[in-house]
Amino acid sequence: MELLHSGKVRDVYADGEDIVLVASDRISIYDVILPTPIPDKGKILTQLSLWWFDQLADVVPNHIVSATDVPADWSGRAVRVKRLQMVMVECIARGYLAGSGLKTYQQDGAICGVELPPGLTEASKLPEPIFTPTTKEPPGAGHDENMTLAEVETKVGAELAAELKRITLEVYRRGSEVADRSGIIIADTKIELGFDAQQRLTLGDELLTPDSSRFWAADEWQPGKAPRYLDKQFLRNWSAQSDWDRTAPGPEVPEDVVEATRNVYVEVYERLTGDKWS
Repeated sequence: MELLHSGKVRDVYADGEDIVLVASDRISIYDVILPTPIPDKGKILTQLSLWWFDQLADVVPNHIVSATDVPADWSGRAVRVKRLQMVMVECIARGYLAGSGLKTYQQDGAICGVELPPGLTEASKLPEPIFTPTTKEPPGAGHDENMTLAEVETKVGAELAAELKRITLEVYRRGSEVADRSGIIIADTKIELGFDAQQRLTLGDELLTPDSSRFWAADEWQPGKAPRYLDKQFLRNWSAQSDWDRTAPGPEVPEDVVEATRNVYVEVYERLTGDKWS
């Protein structure tokens, strides 16, 4: 196999007509890979994504070819997938105010051109989920920038833009319904879409994981207060207490924070799937 790309979390290999995605235990915050891995993270991301792909198979096709036809050394954390021609738009759905969306709302009263009611606070539930796309910058080219739907239409055409919005919001809606039964709020999520060989719009990368989504404990959610995060925001909050300036190299993560971060990922997996992580 030929290594095509080594990303912040995944290594991408070419193997004949297919691609093999290998999820590592690396973790990144603020686009910086931290030097300390989180044990089992790669397997948890892979297995949770596979579970979600099954749950949402009737919403949109996904890129999975096989979860087992991979080298034994990568078993559990690698998948064989279709080659996709990726759409160069980061597709994000938000149902609650948090993170960069909160900051943008506080500045503009809107996110990605979508006007929102006044008076919303951190963790407020939005009147309805919204599509808040961003650019998709190559590694090392800077941060993704917010886009309006009109800007997406200019980039990819009105028909495709409408379909990106529809799929993203439906994935969010269906995912939220499932997560709600486990006592988890999905505040926001991002998905990756591309065209397969038959020119079908297809889900790629990962799906509804603690890396790609903002998960909160529903029983502790209250507008105006920072919720209990069940995602890598836990690690961002830890880093905010240090003097790190958010540029590479990132700081070493203490052993107790590594363990607590792993526990968050395990908790999300077990609550969503109903299976015990072993």
